[in-house]
Amino acid sequence: MGTVIMHSVVSLDGFIADEKGEVGPLHDWYFSGDVPIVVGGDEQYDHSGAGGGIKVSRASADYVRSMWESIGTIVMGRNLFDQVNGWEGNPPAGDHVVVVSHRPKPEGWHPEASYHFIDGVAAAINKARELAGDRIVAVNAGEAGAQILAAGLVDEVAMDLVPVVFGSGRRYFGGIDQQHLLEDPHVVIQGDRVLHLRFKVRRCSSTRSPRR
Repeated sequence: MGTVIMHSVVSLDGFIADEKGEVGPLHDWYFSGDVPIVVGGDEQYDHSGAGGGIKVSRASADYVRSMWESIGTIVMGRNLFDQVNGWEGNPPAGDHVVVVSHRPKPEGWHPEASYHFIDGVAAAINKARELAGDRIVAVNAGEAGAQILAAGLVDEVAMDLVPVVFGSGRRYFGGIDQQHLLEDPHVVIQGDRVLHLRFKVRRCSSTRSPRR
């Protein structure tokens, strides 16, 4: 099975969007470079909204391209799905999308797209892994991602850290209320206006009683 990675662009104070779900300047670095991200000749990665395509700095290009090429399935929450209308059935990476939701797929919505609506985070990750095979399962950060992390189903945490302070909004780790230990970052790449970081989630083999 492939690795499950919780991933998003995030502000310095830990927000992935404002209260309305707007990302503001968080994604500016996707469109301010000179290296286009086109994987396998497919133009599906143009989510600029302006037709210009994603173009990142040379420092970020290899990392972003490699990351997106390795994704088999994206896992997202229903709020994000509704906000972006599921990217109109054309996800930014991967071949499949699993939506964590109590509600089914909207009737008649892009029947050709491999989108699966699953109730419950464990079932959603099982389905995402089945679809992804040996490729990565990329979990969008936020409330759904936090639930998946809390359930012990995330292998790595990936952040594209942008030098902006939001002050309030939607948190990368949602409403998580437990402590989770991560390893030291095994990926640290300095881009232009972004720092790419990846941490493996530390697995505790045993629980030790606190010293008295």
